[in-house]
Amino acid sequence: MKPLFKLFLPLCILAACGGTSADPEEEEIPAPAPQGPVVKVMSYNIHIGNPPSKPADYRELEAAANVINLQKPDLVALQEVDVNTRRSGSTVDQAKELARLTGMHYYYTKAIDYQGGQFGDAVLSRLPILEKRRYELPVTSQLGGETRSVALITVEKEGHKFHFASTHLDHLGPEDNRILQANELVKVVKELTLPLIIAGDLNAVPTSTTMGILFQQLSSGCQSACPFTFPAINPTRTIDYIMVHPLNKFNIKSYRTITETYASDHLPLVSEIQLKK
Repeated sequence: MKPLFKLFLPLCILAACGGTSADPEEEEIPAPAPQGPVVKVMSYNIHIGNPPSKPADYRELEAAANVINLQKPDLVALQEVDVNTRRSGSTVDQAKELARLTGMHYYYTKAIDYQGGQFGDAVLSRLPILEKRRYELPVTSQLGGETRSVALITVEKEGHKFHFASTHLDHLGPEDNRILQANELVKVVKELTLPLIIAGDLNAVPTSTTMGILFQQLSSGCQSACPFTFPAINPTRTIDYIMVHPLNKFNIKSYRTITETYASDHLPLVSEIQLKK
């Protein structure tokens, strides 16, 4: 009996003292970190409302609107948008009409004057637009070409205020204009005081000098494996992007193209992005 008593006594003392295990009811379980809201963002070069398989009348906006309505994004960056041009209709404001067809707010910026009207970029927003700004992206004197624009708005979702922007970089073969425009865009980003989501047709592949400049300041969900976005049928390269700044204010949850080949020569690009404090 003595050996058994000697073994039992330390166990009793350990139990009486509580040992090293805590009462489960007294353990403090840390509260889960609050999850920020998610915004669904689309980038779409609408080819001036002209399905590539149709004659060049540039007036079939319903096709692009249907693409947007099926995805139900919070924000859309549009490129190749006509306002009151002869080719699209001197009374047709494509940005305004797409806003009507989708039930969204809009902001349009001119890149160039064209055929009695304007050609440029626009944003659509399901969130109220708090502020809006236009920036101009220049071209080199040696290469010439079309100046480009940035359409930037400020919006807020569930207490998270941020910028959203659309742009379209130069399309010419030499990269000179795009490099100049990328450097100008970096200057714009550095001056902003709120987080930014920017999207558009940048006419540059991920390994280009242009994108190298932008990736120093902007983060994309596709830096290592970007989905091809152009041409819409049998795409062979990535030239459309959705990017953020700074990265620690966002969590890119998904990033993909939508297989839609009728409305435009570009595939629509969609990303779900969580906002962080």
